[in-house]
Amino acid sequence: MSQGASDTARETASTSPPATVAQLLREPGLPPSESRILLSHVLGWSRTQLITRDREPLSPQTVAVYRGLHARRAAGEPIAYLTGTREFFGLTLSVSPSVLIPRPETELLVELALARLEGRRSPRVLDLGTGSGAIALAIAHSRPDARVIALDRSTDALAVAQANARRLGLDARVQCFESDWYAGLPSQSEPFDIIVSNPPYIVAGDEHLSQGDLRFEPVDALTDHADGLAALRTIVAGAPPRLLPQSWLLCEHGYHQAADVRDLCMAAGLVDVVSERDLAGIERITGGRRV
Repeated sequence: MSQGASDTARETASTSPPATVAQLLREPGLPPSESRILLSHVLGWSRTQLITRDREPLSPQTVAVYRGLHARRAAGEPIAYLTGTREFFGLTLSVSPSVLIPRPETELLVELALARLEGRRSPRVLDLGTGSGAIALAIAHSRPDARVIALDRSTDALAVAQANARRLGLDARVQCFESDWYAGLPSQSEPFDIIVSNPPYIVAGDEHLSQGDLRFEPVDALTDHADGLAALRTIVAGAPPRLLPQSWLLCEHGYHQAADVRDLCMAAGLVDVVSERDLAGIERITGGRRV
């Protein structure tokens, strides 16, 4: 290319009109809904503003940031990690690659826990493997009289949970402690009205661990590196002495594990053992009651 042609190309690039919202949203590679989420995040605009201001020129810096996120999402990174937030049970939670992304099906665990806390005054709640704090915070938000202890062995995850608790104004009622399941609980800790957990339950080597969003999530929050029941065995076996009489343990588990978890609950002496199905019809939550 001659010097004159090179100068002309640079002039054309420098005088080309700035990109607009409408133009960016037409760029290929992602579903329109995901493009809107990312651009809304970058601009700090609502979906309505994306529509009403779609012809507004955007700065080169804004365009570059959006296209960077667009490329990362196209490569498979979860939107929740790209935006740093996820909605769960009506709450906006901060998330990072240090924690599992809260799933809609886990809201069933919260609903079942709240139902079993009805009629109990100032209930004590234990959330094992809290991650982002989603379950603990949802229960605390729905039951202002509840006292919640949230445990996780990951200090990075606990930092996320604590930050969420502070931002939601729940840090006075949700206490976060580093603990490998029950190990960090004081031996004389008061018993609980309910114990809840969404532990790692994917079998080691499962092909899903290398697919989709799971590729980017903390592996220790997904799999027990064994048969998928190792954490559940510890949680179920340790629950009865830490529950008040007539109080419940509820655990989330994999689509094929309900029968095994029911067996664990019965072996631990729990009664009224039951598995509940999620909206997809999958037995997702299993638990039982201490006599």
